[in-house]
Amino acid sequence: LGLLYQEYRDKSTRQEIETRRLQDSQTDPEESSPSEETPSEAEPTSTTESKAPPQISLLRNSNSRFNLWQDLPEIRSSGVLSILQPDEIKLQEAMFELVTSEASYYKSLNLLVSHFMENERLKKILHPSEAHILFSNVLDVMAVSERFLLDLEQRVEENIVISDVCDIVYQHTVNHFSVYITYVSNQTYQERAYKQLLQDKPAFREVISQLELDPKCKGLSFSSFLILPFQRITRLKLLVQNILKKVEEKSDRENTALDAHKELETVVKACNEGVRKMSRTEQMISIQKKLEFKIKSVPIISHSRWLLKQGELQQMNGPKTSRTLRTKKLFREIYLFLFNDLLVICRQIPGDKYQVFDSAPRGLLRVEELEDQGQSLANVFILRLLENADDREASYMLKASSQSEMKRWMISLAPNRRTKFVSFTSRLVDCPQIQCVHPYVAQQPDELSLELADVLNILDKTDDGWIFGERLHDQERGWFPSSMGEEILNPKIRAQNLKECFRVHKSDDSQRRKLGSRNRQ
Repeated sequence: LGLLYQEYRDKSTRQEIETRRLQDSQTDPEESSPSEETPSEAEPTSTTESKAPPQISLLRNSNSRFNLWQDLPEIRSSGVLSILQPDEIKLQEAMFELVTSEASYYKSLNLLVSHFMENERLKKILHPSEAHILFSNVLDVMAVSERFLLDLEQRVEENIVISDVCDIVYQHTVNHFSVYITYVSNQTYQERAYKQLLQDKPAFREVISQLELDPKCKGLSFSSFLILPFQRITRLKLLVQNILKKVEEKSDRENTALDAHKELETVVKACNEGVRKMSRTEQMISIQKKLEFKIKSVPIISHSRWLLKQGELQQMNGPKTSRTLRTKKLFREIYLFLFNDLLVICRQIPGDKYQVFDSAPRGLLRVEELEDQGQSLANVFILRLLENADDREASYMLKASSQSEMKRWMISLAPNRRTKFVSFTSRLVDCPQIQCVHPYVAQQPDELSLELADVLNILDKTDDGWIFGERLHDQERGWFPSSMGEEILNPKIRAQNLKECFRVHKSDDSQRRKLGSRNRQ
C-alpha cells in the first residue's frame, strides 16, 4: 500500500507474467479440480467466526508493504491457513488484491489532485476552461473511489476470511461508476490540451517538470496520473475475472462475480466507445475534406462509419494475363480508404488530396492470395468488388510492400476469410497462444494495443514479425509485433487459459440467452 498505483499495477502484472512463465516451463503443471473447492468452504468460515478474529487494519496503515493476504500477521497468527483449502486461499488472495489495488489507486488519484490540480502556481497559469479539459471530473472519480474503498475496507474488517467483494463491486458499478465514462470520453481532448499547453506555455511546462521531480511522484510523469481512471476501470474488470475463475462453480459467489463482471464490461465498453466516438468524428471530417470524386459522390461522414485502414498499394497495369511480364511500370500507386462498411479507391493528387475512381460496400469485397511468382510479384493479391460504383464486378491485382502488409489488408478487406489458426469463438481445443511481456500502443486502426500479461490466441502470423491475435479477456482482435510477447508452449496451460475464458464468457452468453427467452415470452 506504500506503492502508487502505477507501481502496484506494474508489479502485479509482471508477477503474473513470471507465474505464467513458471507454469509454462513445467511439464506437468499443477491443476486444480473444481471438486476440491467446495468441501471445507463452510467449515473454516464458521470456525473463524466463532473465534472472533482481530480486525485487519492494513488499509489504515499507509506504510504497510504487505502484498499477500496470507502474509498479514493477523492471518498468520489465527491459524486459518492450516484450515483453508489451497483453492480457497487463492480466492482470498484474488479478493484481497482487488481491495489493496483500490487503496493504491486512491492514493495515486489523491496525489493527482493535491499535488498537481490544486497547485497554486498551476492554477494561476491555467485558464479555468483549460483546467477543466485537463482534469475533467477527476474529483468525482476520486470521491467514487473513496466510497468504494471504504465499503471494501469494511468488508475486509468484518471477518478474517473475506466472504465476498463482488457484491460491493456490482453495487458501485451500477450506481456510481458512470463517472468513469465521462472522464475517459474526454481523453482525446485531454491529450490534445496537454500537448498544446506544453507547446504554447513555457511556464506550464516548467511547473509540471518541477512537480514531477518531487519525491512523492517517485519518478512518474504527470500524464501517467491522468490516464489512471481508464487503466483502473479496465484492470478492475480483469480482477473480477480472476475472482470468477477461482470461485466454486454454480455457487452464490459465482453468480455475484458474474453480475459484477457483466456490469463492469458494460462500463468498459462505454468508455472505449466514448474515446472512439470523439476521435472518429474528427477523423471522418478530415478525410472527407481530402477526397475529390471522379465518380458519383459518396457521402463519407456518418455516425455509424469509421476508418479501419488506409494506405498505399501498387495496382498492376494491364490485363490479368500479363502478370508474368517483367516491366518497370508493371504497377502504379493507388490509395485505399477502408471503412467498416465501405471501400474507397483513390489516386493521390497534388495538395494532399485524393481522387476517388471506384468504391464498393465492404460486404461485397472478396480477396484471393496469389502464389509467389517471383520477386516482382511477391506479396500480390486479387481484390474483387462484386458490385462497384458502376454497379459492375471489378477486379484489382494489388501488391503490398511486405508479407505482413498484404495479410493485414486481406484480413481487413474480408474479415470473415479463414485465418491460419481458428479463432477463440470456434471453441477450439488447442490454439497457439502468446502472453504480452512488453506493452504496445497501436499505431494503425487495424492494430491492437497490448497491456502487460495480456493473453491472446494467435490467429495468423507473418514471416516478417507480425501476429494477428485475439485477446482472451475481451475478444478484441488486431495486429501487433511478435517481439511484444512470448509464445505459451505448454498445451495444458493453453487449455487452462481457454477453459477459464470459456467459463466467463459462456456464462455471459447463457445469461443473454435466458434474458432473450424471457423477453420473447
